[in-house]
Amino acid sequence: MRTVLSLLFLTCLTAVCSAQKKKGPMAPIADVPGLPRVLLIGDSISTGYTLPAREALKGVANVHRIATNGGPTSRGLEHLEAWLGTSKWDIIHFNWGLHDLCYRHPDSKTQGNRDKVNGTVTHGVEEYSANLEKLVLRLKKTGTRLIFATTTPVPEGEAGRKVGDDLRYNKAARAVMKKHGVSINDLHAVMAGRMDQFGTRPGNVHFKGEGSALLAQQVARVVKDALGSGLRE
Repeated sequence: MRTVLSLLFLTCLTAVCSAQKKKGPMAPIADVPGLPRVLLIGDSISTGYTLPAREALKGVANVHRIATNGGPTSRGLEHLEAWLGTSKWDIIHFNWGLHDLCYRHPDSKTQGNRDKVNGTVTHGVEEYSANLEKLVLRLKKTGTRLIFATTTPVPEGEAGRKVGDDLRYNKAARAVMKKHGVSINDLHAVMAGRMDQFGTRPGNVHFKGEGSALLAQQVARVVKDALGSGLRE
């Protein structure tokens, strides 16, 4: 009897722990019936603004995100079908860039093997552009309203990324989006010149909570505008 009770206790404890783990931005959410559905695709920057964006859009939209780091465009090409699933989306807000422009070297001891001196870039700007073209063409087949978020700034001292590459890659991305009529959410402009204030630490592309909240406000504003523009299918 004690064995059975112990097993039941462990089962319940595991269930509770699993439920607690699922409270993060990667966790699936249950839709509120009648609200439009938004999908966020992106890297760790988008992970940071997912929860505050979801809160800002509470009662306005069901804000989902992919359950992983979107990584570079090559990861998007590999996994996009699974990320889209069979669900109907009203808006897909997406970004690739920071992983594409990152230089890595297998011998580097820096987190993620970043090394802009001896490393090799993940995807050059031309390859990045070509991959984005393929991704946008697939996304357009959904018939969903698409919004591309520009890549946030690369700060001085970043181990695997070169200052200014964010501008070059965003320029290439803008050209692809313009070609296909995709709206742009300029998150780069939100953070340009403000990395010292909102970055987690010098030379890091990530943001403090206040920075992620600021990005989330911009994401929520753009989503609300899109939903109110009469362009929903």
